[in-house]
Amino acid sequence: MAVAYRMRRVAPQILHLSSLIRSPLVDRAGDKLGRVDDVIVRLDGNFPPVTGLKASIGGRQLFVPTDRIASLEATKAQLSGEKLSLKRFERRPGEVLLREDILGRKLIHVEAARLVPANDIALASIDGWWRVVGIDPSPRARLQRLLPGAARRDGDRAIIEWTQLEPFVGHVPSSRLRLPSRKLAKLHPAQIADLVEAASHEQGEEIIEAVRQDRELEADVFEELDDHHQVEFIRERPDAQVAQVLARMATDDAADLIGELDQERREPVLSLLPAAQGRQIRALLGYNPSTAGGLMSPEFVAVPETTGAGEALDRVRTSHIEPEALTTIYTTAQDGKLTGAIPVVALLRARDTHAVGEIATKDLVHVHTDADITEVARLMTDYNLTMLPVLDEHDQPVGVVTVDDVLELTLPKDWRRRFGLLAER
Repeated sequence: MAVAYRMRRVAPQILHLSSLIRSPLVDRAGDKLGRVDDVIVRLDGNFPPVTGLKASIGGRQLFVPTDRIASLEATKAQLSGEKLSLKRFERRPGEVLLREDILGRKLIHVEAARLVPANDIALASIDGWWRVVGIDPSPRARLQRLLPGAARRDGDRAIIEWTQLEPFVGHVPSSRLRLPSRKLAKLHPAQIADLVEAASHEQGEEIIEAVRQDRELEADVFEELDDHHQVEFIRERPDAQVAQVLARMATDDAADLIGELDQERREPVLSLLPAAQGRQIRALLGYNPSTAGGLMSPEFVAVPETTGAGEALDRVRTSHIEPEALTTIYTTAQDGKLTGAIPVVALLRARDTHAVGEIATKDLVHVHTDADITEVARLMTDYNLTMLPVLDEHDQPVGVVTVDDVLELTLPKDWRRRFGLLAER
């Protein structure tokens, strides 16, 4: 299913950057003074304002402020006077050059959660001020940019509105610019991870840096990244920063990531984690990754079968376990062996004093820690399970495998791209 863009037909008053670049810079009388090399903007507000032009005049690169510009057209930029102060162009903090910094590069289309190319940039005069209003991602726009002599049909173009976009600014030589996290935070962590995986390394770093402003979101994004990208964006960080990310991740995901680190880094990072999480991760690392033990999460709720339904629900309410592992709780005998399972919905319907062992399902499908992943997937498919308990050699529950864990392993690697959720590099 294709991802639909919110696009807007371009009105006649739109000016495309590609038609303005290299056009003549003329004075009020129409006499040519030089050539337009770039358009300068500040990334302020919904539609960034133009603050001036970068122009070549007499072999020098000069700055033309907006208060000296009478008009901008596809064929020329006209000044409001005959003379121009010969002030050499120098980029000021916070300024972005549309041709040098944005044109031809990929931007984040936030609404579609994918990367799109700025094959051309649309400008318009709004309330008497020229502003950036969008980009044209079409192949035709790229052709016209690369072949200036190609036939133009500007009136028939469509643009993606700038309010739906976030440009990458890490390459811009200005210490005041950074990719904002406000729009990215509206996306699901899996969508942000898809953007990171589709971007270049530098762009991916910029996205990761933006979401670091929300530590929980950063950890969620790392959970969604594939192994290669997890290591790519974590290996350069010091051990303390790696531990900060891992401490907020689900234990099984944190174990997977630590397993990808160089051997000599694992123990130093583990020593910086909370003691309980460190113990759980060490236990998971002891299992073969191609078995149920290597796939499972140690985070689940199990209570003695004599526990009342109300007390069991309290355990669910106070748990910090991921929601997908809280749909069912398990019951155990005095020796810790698994005896049954109860959907949380059944607990809600039961009397608070009703012992969970009396309402639990007894005949449970389960696996042991050494079961291979294929067997796990088969059982969950055959029995239509969203959770599968994993037992140790004493038949005591030590973890659960959830359906999302199985899907991640069984679906083809490029499934998200086939569904249009991930842009190609």
